[in-house]
Amino acid sequence: MKKISISQLSQQCSVQFGTSGVRGRVEELTDEVCWIYATAFLLHLKSQGITHTGMEVGVAGDYRYSTNRIMLAVADAIACQELKAVNYGKIPSPAIALLGLNKAIPTIMVTGSHIPDDRNGIKFNKPDGEILKVDEESIVEIGLTIPEGKFDKDGLLLTCPKLGEVNDDARVLYIDRFLDFFSKDCLQGKKIGLYEHSSVSRECIKEIMTSLGAEVLSLGYSDKFVSVDTEAIRPEDIVLAKEWSDKYGVDSIISTDGDGDRPLVSDEHGNWLRGDVAAVLCAQYLKLEAVVTPVSSNSAVEKSHVFEKVIRTRIGSPFVISGMQSLVNKYLRVGGYEANGGFLQQTELTLSGRTLSALPTRDAVIVQLCILMMAQDKECTISELVADLPSRYTKSDRIKNFPTEMSQQLLQNMMSASNDENLKNIDILFHDVAGKSVTIDSTDGIRIMFENEDVIHLRPSGNAPELRCYNESATVERAEILNMRCMTILESWKNND
Repeated sequence: MKKISISQLSQQCSVQFGTSGVRGRVEELTDEVCWIYATAFLLHLKSQGITHTGMEVGVAGDYRYSTNRIMLAVADAIACQELKAVNYGKIPSPAIALLGLNKAIPTIMVTGSHIPDDRNGIKFNKPDGEILKVDEESIVEIGLTIPEGKFDKDGLLLTCPKLGEVNDDARVLYIDRFLDFFSKDCLQGKKIGLYEHSSVSRECIKEIMTSLGAEVLSLGYSDKFVSVDTEAIRPEDIVLAKEWSDKYGVDSIISTDGDGDRPLVSDEHGNWLRGDVAAVLCAQYLKLEAVVTPVSSNSAVEKSHVFEKVIRTRIGSPFVISGMQSLVNKYLRVGGYEANGGFLQQTELTLSGRTLSALPTRDAVIVQLCILMMAQDKECTISELVADLPSRYTKSDRIKNFPTEMSQQLLQNMMSASNDENLKNIDILFHDVAGKSVTIDSTDGIRIMFENEDVIHLRPSGNAPELRCYNESATVERAEILNMRCMTILESWKNND
């Protein structure tokens, strides 16, 4: 018998909790590592009296090549805890989370979200929603025992577990959530391009949109996994959207990342909306009173003066969820979103006599539907909706293979002295591109505001060895130039360090 905890395991490999679940390289996500994480999660639930013998645990996954194997390892961990693993198939992350909320059961989603196919991950949901940071802190310290003869020397299960036939209930529940809220044929006359690629949401989205009356054109299907990051849209996806828009004359092109919790929405010209702009429009359509979003999101949410309360948090859905939970006794209509556009709904919402159940986890489809409906109701284009927002534009990018230690060193160099000295350190790097810095926000990474209201926000990724750079300015052109020049400076710093 081998005894271990997640904290001990993390010293042996790089697989660990990030901003949204467990992530790691596929070669390190062995059956044994995945089994240990799933077991620790289930033991955490047991210690809280949440699970009982024979209780169902929902399991789903995305289209990565490694997902099936990891789902089986998770199923074995569930069986070892005398619980019942139920296979809900390849469905969006919000769909399996919604089922868990509806049935009051734990659920596990195997996905690496938007990151490349050589990585994967696992998202854990309690019966009342995502695990939060306090849960992670408990999970990593739980001790567990690995039975002898369960894994070979390479960490693979010696006995192949079973997961059973796919249960369609979660997919149907997710689709019905939208069909019950939006009126029949509300999208009649809309022509929508669906960029399918390898998104696990592609079938659900097509069924939802066509059921609501839209004409849907399927575009860009791929059997091979495509890494679509809605915060750093690939140049080829920018070109594709504009080509499709010109060719087919669609009202919008829509898509998601790999597991369907981050939206892509274009205007009628094939220009992708930034996630934090799309989410502001969604929040407006749903008539939210209070909104929670990370410090990296576009400041149009405050400058629009639409919402009674806006709270800024650290980056990651657990922080947004905690922020939303703090508001439920003060406001009736509470939601949130991340800079990637993933929308979280803390409270039940009613519009025109129809009710949308709460879903406090990132979702993409609600953003797409709300924007399409907002344009429909106002009899305008999506580009006109965007033009009505305050003139704040964002651009972000990332430097890959930027070790976390190096990112932390860069940030430490900027924040190693008094506030005035820190601003001087920042000006040494960025004065030529942004002018004089005036404020520093260290909620998550370093977010710098300059006299001209330009923003430079630097943050090490929570999921990979990458340094992300978020920029905001008063025009699209200025935001793009600022981001490009910041990336050049950071690349130079990396190479010369």
